[in-house]
Amino acid sequence: MTVRPKLPEKERQWLGRAPFSNQYNMDKIAVIGAGTMGNGIAHVFAQHGFKVNLVDISQASLERGMATIDKNLDRMVSKASLDQAGKAATLANLTPLDSMEDGVSMVDLVIEAATENLDVKLRIFSELDRIAPAHAILATNTSSISITHIAAATQRPEKVIGMHFMNPVPIMGLVEIIRGYNTSDQVCRTIMDLSKKLGKVPTEVNDYPGFVANRILMPMINEAIETLYHGVAGVVEIDTVMKLGMAHPMGPLQLADFIGLDVCLSILNVMYDGFKNPKYAPCPLLVNMVMAGKLGVKSGEGFYAYAESKKAERVSARFH
Repeated sequence: MTVRPKLPEKERQWLGRAPFSNQYNMDKIAVIGAGTMGNGIAHVFAQHGFKVNLVDISQASLERGMATIDKNLDRMVSKASLDQAGKAATLANLTPLDSMEDGVSMVDLVIEAATENLDVKLRIFSELDRIAPAHAILATNTSSISITHIAAATQRPEKVIGMHFMNPVPIMGLVEIIRGYNTSDQVCRTIMDLSKKLGKVPTEVNDYPGFVANRILMPMINEAIETLYHGVAGVVEIDTVMKLGMAHPMGPLQLADFIGLDVCLSILNVMYDGFKNPKYAPCPLLVNMVMAGKLGVKSGEGFYAYAESKKAERVSARFH
């Protein structure tokens, strides 16, 4: 994969164009971060005909992200949900860039999908506010952090919004749309309509820690970990009860491994700090596993072992 060169100066002058007065034209998108969520978001926009800049300061991350998109498109072709022409068109809509300034200077919407860390997001949004066109909407894929807090790092809080996609992005239908305190009605309507054009179901929620999805999901996962921690049942038994008894497609411990135990811990900490309620305090077992580098699928071991398969087929030796 070749990272595209910097834009010519005459094209960069587009940055100074006047903002749209009556409506937003969402023609060109930038996605910041080429990891799991970022490449999935870029994939979906590109597949639906949008021109997408996939931006990451790491060329290695860009290459992995583009390879993942290519592999996922091949899977769609093999299942006859996309033809070869559709794959080619999707890839043609994607431009990988390792410069954030070049990546966002001519776009209508920026979606940040960097790590779930407040300080990182504040730095990114402060920089985006400086280099993105004045009319551009700045969205974040955060799954728990305050949109209002992120928006405060910019001079355009009315144009900052949460756009929380679910993993895996090409498959999952939901997008949580989160208004910050100052997010305008026009921006919210624009993002809701845009999500529908992607074949998603946008659901508007208010800006409180964890929003809706993780405010409900993470305490359940944390309680499953507590249940294991206190010896009530084993890993397989806990997941079996929730799959067969509650009709969940995946048990909570398997799901935690899939999400990433570090991500689960981060979200729980955001909710615990935000609500100051001990019911959101992360289980000590979760804290210890993250400190030990046992992060789930991404590290090769969590509650299950993934050395031989990415499927949760073998419980980690720690929990035998």
